[in-house]
Amino acid sequence: MVKHWSKVEYLHESVKNPNIIIKGTKSYYSNAYTPDFENYVVRYLYGDEYSRSHFKPLWEYDKLYIGNYVCIGAETIILMGGNNTHRMDWFASYPFMETIKEAYIDKGDTIIGDGVWIGMRAMIMPGVHIGEGAVIAANSVVTKDVEPYTIVGGNPAQVIKKRFDDKTIAELSALKIYDRSEAEIDKLIPYLCSNDLNALKQQLK
Repeated sequence: MVKHWSKVEYLHESVKNPNIIIKGTKSYYSNAYTPDFENYVVRYLYGDEYSRSHFKPLWEYDKLYIGNYVCIGAETIILMGGNNTHRMDWFASYPFMETIKEAYIDKGDTIIGDGVWIGMRAMIMPGVHIGEGAVIAANSVVTKDVEPYTIVGGNPAQVIKKRFDDKTIAELSALKIYDRSEAEIDKLIPYLCSNDLNALKQQLK
């Protein structure tokens, strides 16, 4: 099949790793320039298909949770378990196999909320939580949590601005739009593709 930017990989159709949990059917990866999402974007050193079938687990595998309506740009990297074995509090940061279990620092699960847009070539570090509706600028390195409806960019990623004022963000988050069925959300498209919060709230009533 010819790859092209107009064709995307829907994650619920392709992901097989039990440690990657996909919500809904709308989240996609722009895979025109790379292999598939699971083998290119998600970088498990321990927890990928090969390590799960060839090695005894040294620790509990961290999980990647991806919400619905998430857009992941081409060449994004999401670092997962095993990439965090370089101890800064030891004299040697080298991951000697003799002490690899002790070198591992659990960062927790990585969570990408509903409606997030991740720009091309962004890198998400282990254990980061990205809130609903957040935007990650292209080429950013995200080292800490991102609040809902916030735009971040740079290396390390810093807040550029919030998409809406705090009151609007709080109200949007409280509506829990993405917990509704996809059929319900389809009916809301004209109201979601606008910035009239009152109209959206009226429709939800």
